[in-house]
Order: sequence, then structure tokens, then C-alpha cells
Amino acid sequence: MPWKVFRKLPCGECLTMRPSKLILAIGCLASAGAWADTPFFKPISLPDHTYTGGWEHFVGGGVATFDCDGDLLPELYVAGGTSAAILLRNTTGKPGNPLSFRHATPSALAMTGVIGAYPLDIDSDGRMDLAILRVGENRLMRGGPDCSFAPFPETLGFSSSDRWTTAFSATWEPGQTLPTLAFGNYVDRTNPKGPFGTCDVNLLYRPSGKHYGRPRLLSPGYCALSMLFSDWGRKGRADLRISNDRHYYVKDGEEQMWAMEHPPRLYTKDDGWRSYSLWGMGIASRDITGDGLPEVFLSSMADQKLQMLAPTANGPTFADVTYDFGTTAQRPYTGDDGRPSTGWHIAFGDAQNDGLDDVFIAKGNVQEMPGLAMRDPNNLLVQQANGRFSEAGLEAGLADMERGRGAAFEDLNLDGKADIVVVNRAAPMRVYENQTVTTGNWLLLDIRQPAPNINAVGAWLEIADGARRLSREITVGGGHASGAASLQHFGLGQVKTVKLRVIWPDHTVSDWVTVKPNQMLRLMRQNNKLSVSPL
Repeated sequence: MPWKVFRKLPCGECLTMRPSKLILAIGCLASAGAWADTPFFKPISLPDHTYTGGWEHFVGGGVATFDCDGDLLPELYVAGGTSAAILLRNTTGKPGNPLSFRHATPSALAMTGVIGAYPLDIDSDGRMDLAILRVGENRLMRGGPDCSFAPFPETLGFSSSDRWTTAFSATWEPGQTLPTLAFGNYVDRTNPKGPFGTCDVNLLYRPSGKHYGRPRLLSPGYCALSMLFSDWGRKGRADLRISNDRHYYVKDGEEQMWAMEHPPRLYTKDDGWRSYSLWGMGIASRDITGDGLPEVFLSSMADQKLQMLAPTANGPTFADVTYDFGTTAQRPYTGDDGRPSTGWHIAFGDAQNDGLDDVFIAKGNVQEMPGLAMRDPNNLLVQQANGRFSEAGLEAGLADMERGRGAAFEDLNLDGKADIVVVNRAAPMRVYENQTVTTGNWLLLDIRQPAPNINAVGAWLEIADGARRLSREITVGGGHASGAASLQHFGLGQVKTVKLRVIWPDHTVSDWVTVKPNQMLRLMRQNNKLSVSPL
């Protein structure tokens, strides 16, 4: 099929090359140049909110980014830990206005014990719902008019036990009306032998018609802190990758990937899976090499791990290319604390709209872990024209020394520039408006198809400018306790027109459509045609 990879790069080098040669090849794809300014972000005034709590809230502190009042501007639902979670309504007004938010939390969302949340339209009614992760019972909240929320009716069949849930992902499997939901759990708090070596199992909810039954246990569990359904090899099925915290599984654990068969099974070395252990905190996935396959970026204690599918792999065989791309982000880049740093939420985005994805990592000590940096600034890793990344957090105004946790890297005022949200533990949250002066062109895209799965989770967007192709998978999950369902932001550099198409979740490939940049567009599926209209 045309979207399977093994194609040649425009500069003539095939993707069987070593990573060190690949980053040189990326340079001939990029339209980046000295014309783009160093990214600059400025914090805005916010209603006061702090993620609080003891041991059970050392992790978590997520934010859900989504539009709940129909004006396209994303709201923020922010975890509170032992404090009540809050909803911040986006009061920016017109696209491009200065960012502003006000506190407007409906009583149904003002719950305590919230670790994080992920937006998705579970019932495909056109309004975003919320999967809320808690220390205690998790909640599925149904979105209503004007940012109102209520529990789903009992007929949905979803039930949750009293666990410590720290990870989530969702996908739509073929022929299903409802999404498949995965909840990742941390330490089993009821085990008297804990906390070390007492990681809880994870739960998989597969629908049956219009309701959920008893969840399947995904065991063994190794203290999940992030999970992501992704079609990692573009073979037509999303499998479940889980990043785990070895601080508590201690031994005999590893990173995991479940093949979503019936029943699901763990990939093993017989499939090509390479055993890999780290203090896993977050997952981000994005094709940054132009080969059409997503790379995987894992945040961790000590250093961050960038992995790509091995060129000759027949299964999920991932190679560590962290040093080739300069993405370790191992220690604080400013201040006098030289101890290793701790990465939490990790997200791709294009801060300068130069057509090259950058990476934001929220950083911060767990609490008082003496072997790790106490003053640990957030990272902004800016991708260069040769494919390598360089640190720009200090110059960008993002070098906050609070204990960062969940985050978002999304365009919040729809001006075509990606902004940043950071939830801090035991300190006020931050929203940073992108005020970079000279940037490239951009697109903001809203992807829709007929129900079910109206937001086309599992689809692939492809944008071609004549020299290269940007490929992006629509997913729900990843990060650290934080999910986003806002418009898809693409930086385009200096190109004047692009072609775009959608490979829909059922693998139907749309026609190519030519569009101009610097606008917001809705891409709607109409049979096998792609309808494009301004927002």
C-alpha cells in the first residue's frame, strides 16, 4: 500500500541507514533556517491552582486540554491531588487574542483524588468526554452543553475499583461502537509488603456492543506511569505500549508492549521485542525522521530515551538513538545542581513553525530524592536542520525550577503558535503563551468522520510540500497523566502550499487535497472523499 514505508528519502538515501547518517539525511528534507527566531514563551496570569498531596500524589498532576463550549479554544481540566480539580474556561475570545482563562468548574468535576485526565468522545455525540484517573475509583464523565458534565449512565457498564491509577490510553478497534480503554495502575496500596515489588496489575476494557463488561487484567504490571495505543509499524493495528517505573518493580520488570489480539498477549524476544528497563514516566510518539513511522520518546530519571524502529525489523524491535539525536536531557542546563534530572510529561510540537518538531519535557524531583537534581528546569529541545536537537529552555523562558509534572504543548489561542501548560506539584501551575516573533507558516486541523469514533482516533494525517512528507497518528494517551484533544497543529516552514490526505482508521486512503497555510481547516470524511472547509 502507498503509505507503507520502505520508500526513499527525497535526497536519495534509503531508510536502512544508521541513525548517525539518517540525521544528516533529514537536513536535506528540512525547510528550517536562520529566518526563524529562537522560541520565546511568557507566563500569563492565572487563577491560583496547585496540585497537592503526599506520597500518593508524588506522581500525577495532569491536565486535559480540549474545547467543551464549541468555540474551538481549548479549556483546561487540571488535576488537584488532595485539592479539588478545576476547569479553566478559555476566555481568549477571538483567535489570536492574548491568552486568558477563568475558573469555572462544574460541581461534577470538582472532585479530589484526581491524578490526571484524558479527553475523548466516548459516545461519539460530538462533545468531548473525560476519562479521569484517580487515587480511588476512576470516572468516565459525559460532556454536555456549555462545559457541563455528568457521570455516564449505568447502562454503559463501566465500573472501577479502588486503585491508584496513573496511566491511560484509548483506541477504537474494528467494528466497535465504543473505544477500548486501558488504565495503568501504580503500586498496590493494599499490599502490606509494599511499596517495593508490589506493582498493581493494569486493566483493559473492551466493549461489547454499547456497553463494557468486566475488565481484563493485564498482568504482570510493573508500575505504569504512561501508556499509549499506537500503530507503531503502520501495519493496521494499534498495540499498547506501557512505560514503567523500575523504582518500585525493582527487578524482573521491563517496558512492555501488548499485541492487541484476542486475547491480548505481551510481545517477547521471539517477536523482536528487546527487553528494556528504565524509570519510565512519559511516552511521546511522532515521526521526526520523515520515514512515515513514529519514533518513541520516553521520559525518565537520569536521561530521556529516544527510540526508532530498527530498519530491518520484522516486529517491534526498537533501537536507542538518544545520543545520535542529542536528546538525553540528562542534567539541568542552568543553575548549580549537577545531579541527574527527572523527566515527567513529554510532548512533541513545533515551537517556531519551521516544519521541524521540537520536544517539551516537564521536569522536577519526585520529592526529596537526594541522588537527583532538586532544582530541575523544564526542557525545550529544538530540532535543528540536521535533525539533531539542542536545548533552548533558558532562552525560551521555560526554565522554571518548580516540580513539574503533567503538561500540554498545544495552540491555546489559535494564533498558529503552540503554547505550553505545566502543572507543578506543591506550586502553582503555569501557562506559557508562545510569543516567538518570527515564525514559519502553519495549519490547524480538525479531523472528523461519521460515528462511531468521530474524531478518527487511529487515523494518519499526511502533509506533503514537494520535498518531504509529515506523517502524524491521531492517538489518545501518552504523556504523563495529561491528554489533549485540541486542533492538530503543524508547522510548515516557508512553503506556500501543501497537499494533505488522511488514512482513515479503517485504512481507507483519501485523495490528496491542496491547501494554503495559515488557516484553520476541518477535514471531513464523506465516503472516500475528503471534504475540506474553513473553521
